[in-house]
Amino acid sequence: MHPAARTRTTFRAGPTPVPQPRSRRIRSLIDADALRVLHRAARVLLDDLPELTDRLLAVLREQEPAYRTALEDDHAATWQEVYRSLRHSVTSLLDPRGTREAAHRCTWRIAITRAEQGLPLDAVLHAFRLGGSLVWQRLVEETTRSEPEDIRLLVHVATDVWNFVDEHCTLVADAYRQAERQLAWRRENRVRLLAAALLDGTSRIADLPETAERLGLPERGRYVVVAVAGGRPQDLPPGRSACWHAGVDVDHGIVLVGDEGDGEADRDPVAALALSADGPAGRRVGVGSAVTGLAAVGDARRLADLALSICPPGGGTVRLTEHLPEALVVSCPELGAALTGRVLGPLLRLEPADRDVLLDTLVAWFACEGSAQRAGERLYCHRNTVLNRLRRCEQLIGRSLARPHDVVEISLALTARRLLRG
Repeated sequence: MHPAARTRTTFRAGPTPVPQPRSRRIRSLIDADALRVLHRAARVLLDDLPELTDRLLAVLREQEPAYRTALEDDHAATWQEVYRSLRHSVTSLLDPRGTREAAHRCTWRIAITRAEQGLPLDAVLHAFRLGGSLVWQRLVEETTRSEPEDIRLLVHVATDVWNFVDEHCTLVADAYRQAERQLAWRRENRVRLLAAALLDGTSRIADLPETAERLGLPERGRYVVVAVAGGRPQDLPPGRSACWHAGVDVDHGIVLVGDEGDGEADRDPVAALALSADGPAGRRVGVGSAVTGLAAVGDARRLADLALSICPPGGGTVRLTEHLPEALVVSCPELGAALTGRVLGPLLRLEPADRDVLLDTLVAWFACEGSAQRAGERLYCHRNTVLNRLRRCEQLIGRSLARPHDVVEISLALTARRLLRG
């Protein structure tokens, strides 16, 4: 009797059947069938890769402006890039383990290249996701065309396909960001090298346009160089441009103080820079004279270093234009030492106590602009004592404080002794 003809009373009584979990054997059979369907469709896609590439490029041209520009600039290279990426995507469906490393290398190279070209990361990720969508769409289309009853089996491999897309999008992001870091380091290093060449005076004339562009400074501007030891100034007034170059012991700032022919360049550069006096204790700042053009920055750096060498050890700011006599002495220490010995030699050979009293009196007299009265107040002695000491100095060194030429020599000799004895 056909089962459908049996009466209800013929069924045996028993417990309600409980659904049993699908066995591993059934699961394996389904997986095997799904892979068979996937591989059959993937092999067709592999033969149709050029047409698939054209389809993806058409979608990118329509939906992604950044790739639209890339296609206009170099269509052939972009086509080849997309073709290689799709080929690795499809072959990875056929042999995931054997092609994994090659697919990773391809994706990594694409991300690096696009980062170097300045294509936005979002655009590259969008392109990879569009490629994954198109591959999946073509897999479904081909299975529907050739074996419609097998379309349900593709569901079992959909996760693997989209995991592949996600994996490569993550790879794209990692490679792109690594390339960005490398590019940023190269740009920063290039700026450091260009600034160092300017400050050293070794910059080539042919490099000046690039130097001006990368440093954001006009090629024909008016500049001063600031040499700072003990902590660079952090802030500049609005409208001031500067490029700082860090050194081992001294930082140098290339500071724009005005355009060529601009009267602003004749103003006090330190006042314009507003180098604060409330910086770190012991910070020393030397500001050189203004020069015209980036090509002369090397000379400005030497002037700034000269100004820095005049700064007191306890800190302060020295404008070279206000300390030219000291700069003359320091710029040629051999002559400075010779001048000190020639002018002050007899004084320096006295007993230390006697020597120091006479030298301190000379220094105080010059500091008080030739006033014995004020020098005495500074030294806590009577003005006549000051005058007596000065006369003794004149006798010892054979020079007169009443003759301008002798005064200049004595002043420079005292300056040279102060600056060079350390």
